[in-house]
Amino acid sequence: MSAVFIHGIGAVSSAGWGVAALRTAVDKNIPLPVHQLSRPGGKHPLRVRPVPPPAARLEFLAHPRMRRAGVLSQHTAAAALEALGPDAALVQAGTLRLGVIVCTLAGSVTYSRRFYEEVLQEPATASPMIFPETVFNAPASHLAAYLNSPAINYTLVGDEGSFLQGLALAADWLAVGRVDGCVVVGAEELDWIAADAARLFRRSNVSAGGAGALYLKTRPDARVELAAITDSFSHNNSSSRAAAARRVRSQLGPGAPNELLCDSGTDGSVWQDWSGARVTPPAILGGAFNASAAWQCVVACDQIGNVRFPSACVSVIGANQQAIGARFVNPDISKA
Repeated sequence: MSAVFIHGIGAVSSAGWGVAALRTAVDKNIPLPVHQLSRPGGKHPLRVRPVPPPAARLEFLAHPRMRRAGVLSQHTAAAALEALGPDAALVQAGTLRLGVIVCTLAGSVTYSRRFYEEVLQEPATASPMIFPETVFNAPASHLAAYLNSPAINYTLVGDEGSFLQGLALAADWLAVGRVDGCVVVGAEELDWIAADAARLFRRSNVSAGGAGALYLKTRPDARVELAAITDSFSHNNSSSRAAAARRVRSQLGPGAPNELLCDSGTDGSVWQDWSGARVTPPAILGGAFNASAAWQCVVACDQIGNVRFPSACVSVIGANQQAIGARFVNPDISKA
């Protein structure tokens, strides 16, 4: 992999809005409180960890494109803009070509549910204003419109592993010079339909919503480098989840006592003998498909950036498609 560096991170989670809130929750390493979400027609409510309201009104919501944007788009924009930092102004001024990649599994499920409920109740009065938010590409489109960015813009639809696929795609765009920088966002929103579906993959799951973002560039003046992304290993009826996880670990290596592991909590005993520190963000924040994978990467980069660890491995075992991993390092320490 060509040299690719992490120049910014962003997050929206059940811990709050921003990386600082996420860091505090991870440092405490205590699962956040569980709330109950009613499920129409169900006897028992669903267990969830929702995103709390922001402490103040988000400035970007005043933009004409964002006024009617759904929750998923709001989470996407907030995480991406935090990751971009001052470079957002360069994109808006047209002096920086920014690639945008948004990774999601459920998509804008809340607005989709609302729209189809209206269609079933009375097709003639179903609101056409809701329909655009049912499109999977809505969050990426809203973000690009807000940034006035005409550069390449993709939405990847798939399980948690799609976020790491998005990082690999961003690295490829940077390597061939298609963009000057690329922001990769993993985003999901909390709705009873998505939460109920998540239980089909893991009965003990506590669902959540939110987003995480990494901002990648080839400029080396950063504390975190994306050192490697493993191959993607599918798991299905003929190849178990544990087997896929073992293949990921074989490519990431055994680890070291001073290395951090950010795992997804669905790896079974594959990482049982890991000798370094270990944290499982989804166990603290809740399970949110691509947002969970993004939080794992945000935590890894944040810990390295704050010089708590020289390197970190991320292991993602997706709900129904793939196992994949990544390794981040402090470039100064790794070359010393």
